[in-house]
Amino acid sequence: MDFSEIASVAGKGGLFKVVKPTRTGVILESLDESKQKLIAGATQRISVLSDISIYTTTQEGSVPLADVFKKMYAEFNDDLGVTPTSDSDELKAFIKHIIPEYDETRVYVSDIKKVINWYQSVLANVPELIKEEKKEEKKKAAPKAKAAKKSDDK
Repeated sequence: MDFSEIASVAGKGGLFKVVKPTRTGVILESLDESKQKLIAGATQRISVLSDISIYTTTQEGSVPLADVFKKMYAEFNDDLGVTPTSDSDELKAFIKHIIPEYDETRVYVSDIKKVINWYQSVLANVPELIKEEKKEEKKKAAPKAKAAKKSDDK
C-alpha cells in the first residue's frame, strides 16, 4: 500500500483505503478497526493523500504530505507532543518546527489538525508507509559502503 491508495472524503471523518473504482465512483474502506465500507460517488470530494501537500514560501511552493509525515516520524516517532485539540499557538509552533518555511497565511489551524489526525491514523493502521523510508535508506547505504571498500582494495 502507498499514499495513492489512501483517501480523505470531505464531510467524513478519518481516512479510507481505496478498494476499487466503480462506474460511478469508488469503493472505500475505513482504515480503522471497523473496516466500514463506503461507496463514494462522483459528486463527493475525495482527496488522495499522495496529491495533498502543505503550502510553503519556497520556490517549489509546497511540500508533499508524505514527506511531511516522514519528517514527523524522523523527529518525533510515535509521540508528537501535540494533539488535534492542542492550543492553536502550539499547533502552529509544531508545524513550524517540522516545516520552517510553511506559508502561515495559507495553512490554517484546521489543516494542521487534519495533518496530525491523519499522521496518527496512518501510523496506527499502515505504519510501513512512514517507517519504510528508513529501511530503504539503510539498503541504499549498504551497497555504497561495499563499493567504497572495493575501490580501496585496488
